[in-house]
Amino acid sequence: MVQHYTPDPAWTTAVPVIDFRHSEEDGRQVGHHAKLALHIPDLQAGGVQRITLNLAAALTAQGHRVDLVLCRAAGPFLEAVPEAVTVVELHRSLLFPAYLLAVAPRSLIPLLRLYVRWPRPPFPNLFYLPALVRYLQFARPDTLLSAMTMPNLLATWAARLAGMPGRVVISQHSHLSTEVQHLGWGTLMPTIRWAYSQADERIAVSNGVADDLSRHLRIPRPEIVTLPPAFRTDLLGQAETTAAHPWLRPEAPPVILGAGRLTQQKDFPTLLRAFACVRQQRRVRLIILGEGPLRADLEALVRTLGIAADVALPGFVDNPFAYMARAAVFALSSAWEGLPGVLVESLAAGCPVVSTDCPSGPAEILAGGTYGRLVPVGDSPALAAALNATLDAPPPRDLLQRRAQAFSLDRVMDRYLDVLFPEPA
Repeated sequence: MVQHYTPDPAWTTAVPVIDFRHSEEDGRQVGHHAKLALHIPDLQAGGVQRITLNLAAALTAQGHRVDLVLCRAAGPFLEAVPEAVTVVELHRSLLFPAYLLAVAPRSLIPLLRLYVRWPRPPFPNLFYLPALVRYLQFARPDTLLSAMTMPNLLATWAARLAGMPGRVVISQHSHLSTEVQHLGWGTLMPTIRWAYSQADERIAVSNGVADDLSRHLRIPRPEIVTLPPAFRTDLLGQAETTAAHPWLRPEAPPVILGAGRLTQQKDFPTLLRAFACVRQQRRVRLIILGEGPLRADLEALVRTLGIAADVALPGFVDNPFAYMARAAVFALSSAWEGLPGVLVESLAAGCPVVSTDCPSGPAEILAGGTYGRLVPVGDSPALAAALNATLDAPPPRDLLQRRAQAFSLDRVMDRYLDVLFPEPA
């Protein structure tokens, strides 16, 4: 069930409004079980969304109450929300500049400058700030956990405006300084620095992300918790189902697999160029799972490289594990990451991996190259050579699967509980 939440019906589409005013049922805590609000933008196909749902399922299984607070209750993962989780959909309000002016007046001008410079608003989630404030005022969660850079800003601002008595925990899933550089957000760094300093706890998904946050946001390193994403090994049973794509039949040529949003971050052009080199030397195919704004550009590059007969971009798939279990090698070509879950998932499926040594995460997952080859970012010849070498001599499946267990939900869940619901001092 999706609950809609609007801050001011006069400024938004008329929708049912759920009143979260204080009651015994909607209070902050019932018995020893806590109430947690998880805030992300939507449920589009992405690593952060999948990890958030993993965490939500684990917390509700322990009896905690979980609200999944979304700007847009949309995306292919909406069907995967656990039944015990309440989905709260915020609604847009044109009043957000007044809210932002009240909490972070110095942030308003840099944000408006970016709005003027870009052909379309780069931060549409700002419109949901008033609704998030009202939700926190009336739902009163014990802990608010957000993930991704813009939701993290909204969470700290909204908690401050709402006078939220509970904890605010932000989770950084990307290498912030690299993300800011690539996306042109340099003028926002002071805004991010101030907002992140307001959180009660800061989680980084890898040591590289934590070191970067400390360096660029001037946060003492001990005040940042390195906590890997929660990976559900029980989902690997899906790998045993029949893969839908005909290229994955046992008698077919080997398949190189890529996966992720079709965006600048994933740098699929480098993977396509590397594949074109590999294809000149052996019979091989490439499947890239995922959807995104750069699809047309990638399809044009496929035609330009003359590899259309052996490249497939099927879009989002419900069961990527079946592809991972049958691919000859998984290739990550990203320009930046945090701790890429697709690498862990591929290892857990027993699939050999090759990755760029991007900031950050792949080197930590692969232990500096012990469990998969690492190549420089944007270097298609090096990526092609690593793919060829892995196809010639893949590592043992059981070695890869044992490595993946270091990132399993069972290994990290207790640490999440310590951060989200610490014992009183």
